[in-house]
Amino acid sequence: SSKTFQALQNISFSVFKGEVFGLIGHNGAGKSTLLKLVARVLRPSSGRVWLNGRVAPLLELGAGFHSELTGRENIYLNGAILGYNRQEMQEKLPSIVDFAELWDFIDAPIRTYSSGMWARLGFAVATATQPDILIVDEILAVGDEIFQRKSFERIQQFREQGSTILLVSHNRRTIEAMCHRVAWLDHGQV
Repeated sequence: SSKTFQALQNISFSVFKGEVFGLIGHNGAGKSTLLKLVARVLRPSSGRVWLNGRVAPLLELGAGFHSELTGRENIYLNGAILGYNRQEMQEKLPSIVDFAELWDFIDAPIRTYSSGMWARLGFAVATATQPDILIVDEILAVGDEIFQRKSFERIQQFREQGSTILLVSHNRRTIEAMCHRVAWLDHGQV
């Protein structure tokens, strides 16, 4: 007999334009599943997710990268996945590579990159344009401390410029410093 496991049950909430909305809860509470539904990585088995605007999900950074392609080729590929044309990506490329600090490696296959380099490039591509909605899943643990600070500053800048941010963190100080409201998930329920 197979059992159906529902990661989330009867979840309902609204996040307002320009709000920083936090999600907290123990491991396995359903936070990442909820973010994947909002990011349209997963489709809900029941119910609806309504979004208004361009979403930049910072979930698994560089998940769309192809290991045999170079960093430069992956920037174009990821840009296409995010809905940008080649010319738009050509204009963004210098600032992406500057932010990721990867000029010395941009034409090497990314299978030769360290996990930190891979994540830095993923973050730089995902945040190359200010999104209407930014989805952040504990990614501030990317790269070294200097890059983490730079990433945090970019997210703060988006916040100040009115992006709506959905933030999962286990760091209470981050949640208290950044969020207007918080939902606590416990066993798939708010």
